[in-house]
Amino acid sequence: MNREVTLPLIVDDRGTLQVSAADVSKLLRTVGARWLHLVEAGERGLDEDTVAALTIELAKLADRIDVACIAHSSGAP
Repeated sequence: MNREVTLPLIVDDRGTLQVSAADVSKLLRTVGARWLHLVEAGERGLDEDTVAALTIELAKLADRIDVACIAHSSGAP
């Protein structure tokens, strides 16, 4: 299952980015870590396997954002 995900980034009327990619990838990882913490704490209504799968996907997305930014800043095509 390989699906493309497009994230709308927040820019102002001059095209200046208002949220950095580093902040977005950090947020994705933080959300996943928080979900895992809730499962470990015994939060009711959370399926451990589902949370694990979602956390992995969030981390993959964060990795893709980081890699794309590194490629962009290094001038790679």
